[in-house]
Amino acid sequence: MPRVAENRAPATPSSPAQQERYRRILRAAADHGAEHGLDRIQMLDVARDAGVAIATLYRYFPSKTILFTALLHSQVEQLDRNSVPVEPGQEPAEAVARVLVDAARRLLERPRLAQAMLQSNNATVAGESPNMAAAVEFADLILRVAGVAEPSDHDRRLVRLIEQTWYGVLTSQLNGHITAEEAEADTVLACRLLLAGLGR
Repeated sequence: MPRVAENRAPATPSSPAQQERYRRILRAAADHGAEHGLDRIQMLDVARDAGVAIATLYRYFPSKTILFTALLHSQVEQLDRNSVPVEPGQEPAEAVARVLVDAARRLLERPRLAQAMLQSNNATVAGESPNMAAAVEFADLILRVAGVAEPSDHDRRLVRLIEQTWYGVLTSQLNGHITAEEAEADTVLACRLLLAGLGR
């Protein structure tokens, strides 16, 4: 079967049945990513295990990169639902560090899947997937956890830096350059250094 062109904009699921198919595809992709990593995944296998036609899979996800970037964003959405905002007396930087450390632990329970998602996210061209607009933005999640309701441009710049730093720390841990303990300590230190003036 000929490949669907990757430069076509992905469809957005609207009906309940379409949204359920979309979720099944993400679950199947997560299982394959956890077992095989990005390079060895076959889209046909994902479609089969999700119980959808290959054309349906490509309609929503024209490439593996778009599929695993969407999967990462779904993880961020889940993180947002489970996150706890800054507690009374707690520094915003500490609240963000707690969320990022917990998120890293969950992501790295399945290292091959984490690698697939991060690799795809890094390779995705801005605007390549309109579905990403519906996902909870990571920066907004961090600002909510930190209790910053009206962020300045400077606040958003700080959050962007911590996001980039966190992805780098995760990648270093996945590649075996640092231990889990070092990664967590680096994440806490980065939050303390970069977010000390957040919201002020």
